[in-house]
Amino acid sequence: MKLFIETPVWLGDAIMASVAIKNIIEHFKGEEIVLFGSFAAMEVYKEYEGVSCVIVDESKKSNNRWAWLYKMSKEVGKCDIALSFRRQWSTKFLLLCLSATQKMHYKRLSKESIHQVKRYNDFASHALHVNFPLGDLYLPFKAHRYEKQTLGLNPGATYGSAKRWYPEEFAKVAIALHKRYNLVIFGGPSEVEIAHEIENLIRAQGIENIENIAGKTSIQSLCEHIGGLDLFITNDSGPLHIAAAYKVKTIAIFGPTICTETHGWNNPYETIIKLNLPCQPCMKRTCPLGHHACMKDIDAGMILKELK
Repeated sequence: MKLFIETPVWLGDAIMASVAIKNIIEHFKGEEIVLFGSFAAMEVYKEYEGVSCVIVDESKKSNNRWAWLYKMSKEVGKCDIALSFRRQWSTKFLLLCLSATQKMHYKRLSKESIHQVKRYNDFASHALHVNFPLGDLYLPFKAHRYEKQTLGLNPGATYGSAKRWYPEEFAKVAIALHKRYNLVIFGGPSEVEIAHEIENLIRAQGIENIENIAGKTSIQSLCEHIGGLDLFITNDSGPLHIAAAYKVKTIAIFGPTICTETHGWNNPYETIIKLNLPCQPCMKRTCPLGHHACMKDIDAGMILKELK
């Protein structure tokens, strides 16, 4: 039997789908399983035991995205099952092109506000007619061992500026805690500037036990370094779900998004910080009202109070 599985695109979504995908892999143990998705997602899943091969989606880089997807689908060959955790037009086109006996793309099976991990797992269960268990998130990398207690700061959020807490507030928390923890700043290539701003604010206080690795990590090393932290302060973004997979003590700061749907799954050491404003959750990339109060009105003192 041969299975073709398209994963979610974003790192956080890919990790939230890990419960469902690991269930599928274990259920079809010994069968040929091909995973397809973004570079970030494939960097996670290529190390999964039971995965035959991974294919990185480079269709957007090609001259003709549709031609690239068509060609790739023919190179994959015949499949028994083609299942996608996405529902975009590109996914529907890909499924049309694939030669598979069964074809299924992601559907929301409930209008209730439930966690995305459960949504993905419910979809897989429904599509494959199997009652998959709801386990923990899974990352196949060994957590880094730091020499001293270490606090990680993650000021970025790929989706948009509305999800980002303010650099000066991150810095205030780090300055208050630097005697208890060594400090590490995380971030992707697009978040290097924010990370440098925080680093400069901290170093201006004469603090030297800080390392800025924003833009310098692979997906694997990002997971390993977050996995070894003693405390992690983060926005609602992919690294939040890395921390949840390793059950790292986490302060998760939520603004425009729905915390009940995307908080750290099965992490008993997570504390959610959010306000309760009439405009929340707006689910917008930038604040449509211009005041960004859902994040601006959260100050460092609120985080420090939770840590006492």
